[in-house]
Formats: sequence, C-alpha cells, structure tokens
Amino acid sequence: MSIEVIPYTEAHEAVWDEFCANSVNATILHTRRFLSYHGDRFDDLSVLLMESEKLVGVFPAAESLSDTALVVSHPGITYGGIVHSGWLSGMRMIEALKALSAYYSGVGYNRLQYKAVPHIYAISPAKDDLYALFRLGARRVRCDLSCTIDLVNRRPFSERRRRGLTKAQKAVTLSYDKARLCDLWGVIAENLARKHDAKPVHSLADLTLLKSNFPKQIVVCSALIEGRVEAGVILFNSTMVWHAQYISASEAAYAVSALDAVFDSLITEAQKAGARYFDFGTSNENGGMILNDSLYRYKSEFGGGGVEHEYYELLIDNRDGA
Repeated sequence: MSIEVIPYTEAHEAVWDEFCANSVNATILHTRRFLSYHGDRFDDLSVLLMESEKLVGVFPAAESLSDTALVVSHPGITYGGIVHSGWLSGMRMIEALKALSAYYSGVGYNRLQYKAVPHIYAISPAKDDLYALFRLGARRVRCDLSCTIDLVNRRPFSERRRRGLTKAQKAVTLSYDKARLCDLWGVIAENLARKHDAKPVHSLADLTLLKSNFPKQIVVCSALIEGRVEAGVILFNSTMVWHAQYISASEAAYAVSALDAVFDSLITEAQKAGARYFDFGTSNENGGMILNDSLYRYKSEFGGGGVEHEYYELLIDNRDGA
C-alpha cells in the first residue's frame, strides 16, 4: 500500500465536497464551501490522499499565522483532521499520517498540529487517527472541554433550569426567522464587547454568506421580548450533532432566563431531526488551561456532560517507530 499526497487546488473543490458528504467523520466545517469564506487569510496547505488513484481521504490544513514552520489542520476551524470514508483504519491510518508527515516535511515544515474531530461528530467510530498519532510519537498540546447532551441518554434536567424555563416562557417569543440574523448579531457583538472586550470570530457578512451556503445546517433561533430580539443561538449542525456556535443574551434577556426557552426549543427540534447530540460548545480560555466553570455548569444543567476537543503536535521529521 502506498498513500500519495496531492496538493489541493480549486479544480478539486467538487470532488472534495462530494467526498466529505459521503465520509464517516466530516461536517460542514471540512467542506470547501465553508473553508472558502476565509478567502486569502490563510496560506492553504490542504491535500488529498490517494491510494491506487482512488481518493481515500482529504486533509484541510493551512500554515499557522504565528509560526511559519507549523502546519495546522485547520487554523480557521474548530477541528480538522483526516476526513475519510472508513477505509483509512488501523495501519492504513498510520501510513496516511506518515505520508502527510513526509509531504509537509518535504515542503519545508517541521511540525504538524492535528485538531482531532470529537467523536460525537462521526456517524460510526473513527478514532484510528488518535492511535496513529500515538504510534508516531505525537504529543497532546491542548484539550478543551465542551458540554454535550446525549439525546438518547440524557442526564437529568436540573430544577434551576426548570424554573428558568417557566419564567422564560412567560416573557419571550421564539423565532426561527433567518431575517432576524442581523438583529441577533447586534446582541452577540454587544454581549462579547461588554463581557469580554472581544469581537465575534465571524463577521455578519461572513455568517450571511455561510447561511446562504448552508441554509439547512445553519439555524438561527431568536428570543423576542416585546417584539425586540434580546437573545438567541446560532447553530452549525451536522448529521449527528446540533452545535451551538454562538450563544448570547442582553441584560433584559438574562433577567427573564430567555436562553432557557431557546435551548428547550432547539433541543426538541434536534431530537425531531434525528440528531444524536446537542452540543453547547467549549467553555475554555488560555489554550484550554482555564475552564469557565460557572458557564460549564449552566450548560450541564440542561442534561449534558463533557466531550473533549484534543489538539496534538507531531514532529514531522520523525517518522520512525510505527
């Protein structure tokens, strides 16, 4: 067996996205339709993995913005990793990572950061990459903690969240109208500035473009108080997971626990859609070393538990030992 690494070009876009659609572990984040919104922000280093002229994997990647010797899969998305259909298992996955190491080493890089896809996103078990990383001597350099509800085996809903839901249902009206995205974006931007002196990762133009590219997967749910958007959640959804990408509320919304009504509705819709998990996202700062425990506990009170987001670093000039 010999894995060939082919640099991605725009001519591969359709083939890439079709492969993702039929893989066991891809989400919209891995597609070129999603990655393309970054424009020229990153020096793209994505590749296709071929075996006997057959496509067996794709690997979204780009050069780190802070370290020109580091390849990251991918700096513009939450997780990256090798996307595959299931064929890259066992020793095949080890050979795939060896091939990636040799390729990136050959074009001048000395380290690879591998942002593994959390297990909840795969439609069937697909963690052979973590074993392969271990065999090749990779080091875990970061771990974030997300809170996720298993919609089949949900933990108990806390009494505090029951009270919050009762209060919210008396005060808010929910809307799934995508036209309210702009109003909700104002709440998100104001909330981030007030609490963290920060800006959203995406701009409103970015999200509007992504929403047009993924009208079914990107969902907007707003909470209105007296006709005005005061809280809401923007989701990036996949087959297995409904993921809360942005969660925000104004002071008026916090006073009536508006987000409790939003989450209650979204969790119900996720179950109806056949999703297995509802993911609230991570609650970390400082490269995973700080956990916002109060935020994490709030999320867990809806019936969630911990899911890890793991980052590994591989010295790609060290390809022995497997």
